[in-house]
Amino acid sequence: MKTIYKTKVESIGKNAAAFREEQMIVLFGKEAPSELAEYCYIVDKTSLDGEIAVGDILVLDHKEYTITAVGKEVNNNLANLAHITISFKGLKEAELAGTLYVEKAEVVQLKEGSLIEIKKNA
Repeated sequence: MKTIYKTKVESIGKNAAAFREEQMIVLFGKEAPSELAEYCYIVDKTSLDGEIAVGDILVLDHKEYTITAVGKEVNNNLANLAHITISFKGLKEAELAGTLYVEKAEVVQLKEGSLIEIKKNA
C-alpha cells in the first residue's frame, strides 16, 4: 500500500480529549487559531500525495482503520491546513464536509509523537 499522507502529533490542546466521547478527534496544523487549538491535536503540515477515498486505510500509531466516507473538503483541508475531523462512527455517507469517517471503533488515545498515516488500498 502506498502512503499518501504522513504526519505526527506535535502537541495536544488541553480539551482535545473531550471529543473522544463523541467518537471523534480533531487535527489541525500549527496555524490553528488559539480558540480552536485547545480542542485539537496539533500536527505537522505535510503534503497529501493523492486523493483520499473510501476503502483507503487510516493508520494511527500502527492501528489501522478502514475509511468509510470522505467529506468533500477533507482532501483540500488536509493538504492546505492539516485540518480535519476523524469520526469513528462508521458512517457510510459523509455528513460534514471536513470530516473523514472510519469504521466503527474505539477512539485511539493519541499522544505527542503519535504517527498518523493514510494509505491507498490499491
